[in-house]
Amino acid sequence: MDSLTQIVLGAACGEIALGKKIGNKALLFGAIGGTIPDLDVFIGSWLYGNEIDAMAFHRGFMHSIVFAILAPFLFGWITHKLYDTGKRIGTTNLKDWIWLYFLSIFTHPLLDSFTPYGTQLFLPFSDYRVAFNNISVVDPLYTLPFLVCLIIAMFYNRKKARRKWWTHAGILVSSAYMIFTIGNKLHVDSIFKESFDKAEVSYSRFSTQPTIMNNVLWYGIAETDDDYKVGFYSLLDTKAAVDTILSIPKNRKLLDINHSDIKTLTWFSNGYYNLIPMDSSKNVQYLDLRYPLLNPNDAGTSMFRFELMKDNDRWDMVPFSGEPPSKEDIKEFTKRFYGK
Repeated sequence: MDSLTQIVLGAACGEIALGKKIGNKALLFGAIGGTIPDLDVFIGSWLYGNEIDAMAFHRGFMHSIVFAILAPFLFGWITHKLYDTGKRIGTTNLKDWIWLYFLSIFTHPLLDSFTPYGTQLFLPFSDYRVAFNNISVVDPLYTLPFLVCLIIAMFYNRKKARRKWWTHAGILVSSAYMIFTIGNKLHVDSIFKESFDKAEVSYSRFSTQPTIMNNVLWYGIAETDDDYKVGFYSLLDTKAAVDTILSIPKNRKLLDINHSDIKTLTWFSNGYYNLIPMDSSKNVQYLDLRYPLLNPNDAGTSMFRFELMKDNDRWDMVPFSGEPPSKEDIKEFTKRFYGK
């Protein structure tokens, strides 16, 4: 999920591990631990000159279970050596710090796995991207109540029971909301399946996910032999059905889909993608159709897209310089949110 959410979850883990011993500093170190896996964004940019390679590196090994088991020993040892000095000698031990970093690092990829982006939990043994698709990458209803509870906990002495109560309250509230999104996902899946079946869409597979920053408006995509069928459903709709299903033709002739870079992108988008030619350019626009359209009535408004350019025998992504979403598209998105 977004950085703020991971910081909040990491801080809560820090409080559980070391809050009674070092107070608010445990929140700080936990927040640092919760941020460590996402450093792969910067490491990937440093290691790779190709943006496709760097993107594939994100949510890779540093988001794996193996990393979450091994890394706490290194970070725990370093932190203990630096912290256990002067007046602080003996206030903590190595086991405390290993436990803090294990909790804060391990929960990071677990939380990411509930989002549509996908997380390679099982590297280096498998590059399968775990994605349960039940919560948006950014969802204020998960993050803000959790954050408020931790802020309140900070104002209590580390030995006060109320501090522990507020920390647990934040964890319970956020967990309860996560369970709700899972149940919501199962409910929405059944609605999309019934709607596609009623429309006699002969699909090989389909996927659903919430749209950005909410769990009310959902997007679904089904793959057929010739195209993709996409639609939206809002919990505020008067009928439990997808009322409009758009068709997006599969366009695979603009480039060699067997090229290794295109195979990487295909793996990244789980095979849900489309290609669009660029005006007066040999470049190609790649649309990741796992992610919702911004305008539910316009099949060309995919929110996750990037321009590909040929660089010798490699494909690479052009640095993003697109225009912000149009007011009309945002208006249509908001209108669809409130149901039909």
